[in-house]
Amino acid sequence: MSNKPANISIFTVCDNHFSVLLAALIKSIDVNHHSDEHIDFYIVGDKLTEKNKRHLALCADPEKISFFWVDIRDIIKDKSSLPLDGSSFPLIVYIRLFSPHFLPADIEKVIYLDVDMIVRKDISVLWRTDLGEKMIGGVPDRSEVVSCSWGGIANYKELGINPEAKYFNSGLLLIDSRKWIEEGMTKKIIDCISENTRYANFPDQYGLNVVFANQWLELDPGWNSYSMMEREDPFLIHFIGIKPIFTSYNYVQKYRDEFFSYLHMTPWADFKPIGNHIRLLKKLQNKLFKKLTASFHC
Repeated sequence: MSNKPANISIFTVCDNHFSVLLAALIKSIDVNHHSDEHIDFYIVGDKLTEKNKRHLALCADPEKISFFWVDIRDIIKDKSSLPLDGSSFPLIVYIRLFSPHFLPADIEKVIYLDVDMIVRKDISVLWRTDLGEKMIGGVPDRSEVVSCSWGGIANYKELGINPEAKYFNSGLLLIDSRKWIEEGMTKKIIDCISENTRYANFPDQYGLNVVFANQWLELDPGWNSYSMMEREDPFLIHFIGIKPIFTSYNYVQKYRDEFFSYLHMTPWADFKPIGNHIRLLKKLQNKLFKKLTASFHC
């Protein structure tokens, strides 16, 4: 019997606009992964060009990381079938809820990562975390509890959730894929968001926290540390808010410098930060798409 460790399974979702972010994420994982496990990296592309796919594949040592490409249209035939919330988040944020259904059936566990991250510690440490009886693991969000007035779950009382229940960020998730499928979690979460759309300011995150209230494993906070808050030796930096690729980035500078140190080892080595108007236009396009789609289906 072979003692070779099982491959690490990671997935993310990306479009052409944020390929540059994913490049730095991949390189950071590549540089800091030193254990024996091979990494299978599944990338769900939203109209990703073949050129960007080739460039992303060049961001890692093939002896360490293999890439698998999934077209978002093979998962969601019609984006209008997703909850049309009022946020500026693109509808692709919902894809993390479908992951166990498009990954190979023999995968029992998977790590989900947002593209706006860099990993500073060997990802195998996170991978080896024992979920125990829990189905998912995450890190508490800045809002910390569901009753937070500016974050959290606005209608937690109506839903019967304890106000002190912790609230996690959905940018990094450790998921037991087998349990997820067995218990039909994708439909449960989508239905929850659809029934509470007016409260879902952070749509997928809202649904996950409602359905998994008090039923998730709290991971070391170092696995989801935010770029606006400096901490000692974080395992992962999450660039929530303004991304380091924009000239308007105004959070911890050394984290941006580290992002570009990884990016400079990729085909995007000559990339220069772009104007904030591009970021604002992208957010506006996301909101308009949702409004127009909702109007069409009325």
